Amino acid sequence: FRNSHAPAILSKPGKAAVILLFSGLFAFGIYGTIKLPVEDSERNFIPQDSYINSYATASDTYFPTSGTSLYITFENGETIYQNREELASLATRVSDKSQNPPYIAEPDSESTYKNVMTSLKEYLANSGTDAIGGAALGGDTWPTTYEDFVTTLTNYASIKGPGAKYAQDVSFSSDGSDLTAFRIILKYVLLTKEFRGETLDDASRQIEAMDATREMVDSWTDLQPVFPYSEKFIAIEGFKIISVELYRNVGLAIAAVAIIVLVTVGNFVTAFLITLSVTFCIVEILGFMFALGIVIDSVSVINLVLAVGLSVDYSAHIGHCFMVKGGDSKDARATESLADIGASVLNGALSTFLAVAVLLGSTSYVFKTLSIQFALTVGLGVIHGLIFLPVLLSLVGPRPFSSAEQPKDWSAGDVEISEKMNDKTEHLESFGDGGRVSPVENEKDECGES
Repeated sequence: FRNSHAPAILSKPGKAAVILLFSGLFAFGIYGTIKLPVEDSERNFIPQDSYINSYATASDTYFPTSGTSLYITFENGETIYQNREELASLATRVSDKSQNPPYIAEPDSESTYKNVMTSLKEYLANSGTDAIGGAALGGDTWPTTYEDFVTTLTNYASIKGPGAKYAQDVSFSSDGSDLTAFRIILKYVLLTKEFRGETLDDASRQIEAMDATREMVDSWTDLQPVFPYSEKFIAIEGFKIISVELYRNVGLAIAAVAIIVLVTVGNFVTAFLITLSVTFCIVEILGFMFALGIVIDSVSVINLVLAVGLSVDYSAHIGHCFMVKGGDSKDARATESLADIGASVLNGALSTFLAVAVLLGSTSYVFKTLSIQFALTVGLGVIHGLIFLPVLLSLVGPRPFSSAEQPKDWSAGDVEISEKMNDKTEHLESFGDGGRVSPVENEKDECGES
């Protein structure tokens, strides 16, 4: 590090090259961060060699789904009866919404619109109530009282009634005397997109569809109480918050790192530069995640928060060692810091990389994603700690601690080194130890490394 690495990066051309290189990496990271999508990665958890993948692919090819079902539930039987005409003609309220949020398919068939009130009204207009209880009908072809309406609907939507297909869409009280709720069934259009040759659910449009559906239903003030539900809403709620949670949690983790580094290093400028190095590293990891096709999901978010704690290690040691090196030359202090502790930082990075490298060939989505993100963390973390941060410290680093060791004149040659080694040897021999300690090992102790 003293003879080759430090002179290369701390020379004027070297500093310019380093600043230019890491500025480019950071710009790439910002681009990837902006483009990084939130996607449904549920199928990725299936092992690649599992037969379930073959089944899912065949099912998508030969029996593609037309869209997710949407259920809109209306409560309170008295209110339902009062609004019977509006509920029977609800198709007009959900028409022309397939091209824009909430992306509801046109209600032009039984497959996209199923409403027991619409069906009951048509049945009463055409066949009356003779087969379903014989209740008297008013001029609007509806039963004249709420009690007759409940009886008529009960018979119509019973398992043996003419509207048996709606039996699961109505709910009555335990004694059958009151209608508690009924639901209509709609369909969303298929919200997918092409992403790197694969057809995936379009999470952003699904979020728009869910939010717009709730806004639409809330606007039906004359039909309350009513609420929408879809089996995909649980997953979509996750899509909606996970991106916000990612950036919030990573930001909080970086803020915690800044505070802890400030307390341990004891200098605002050095703590800021270490935190800046960690921030650059995390942003670049996000950029490489986009390049490698890793999306924002529960696995990648957890790994990314862990990456903050891992990446700070490589920079914190260099920053602390820089502060305990005395002298007026920032270049010399950065060089001595790299010479003293650079090898230890590099060895730590290599051992961590080897620990996760065995998982890179895994067929498990969880372990493969973890290994890729940790490999990125180690690789980017160590180059920021051993290249980027020393250059920053050499440019804008603060003065050393008052207790910092005085700079050593390495140009004096072997005479001075031999004298130091002899003094150390004599000291150890006075305790019966004939071992020798090199100046580098002695300086490692002063940087906080054993």
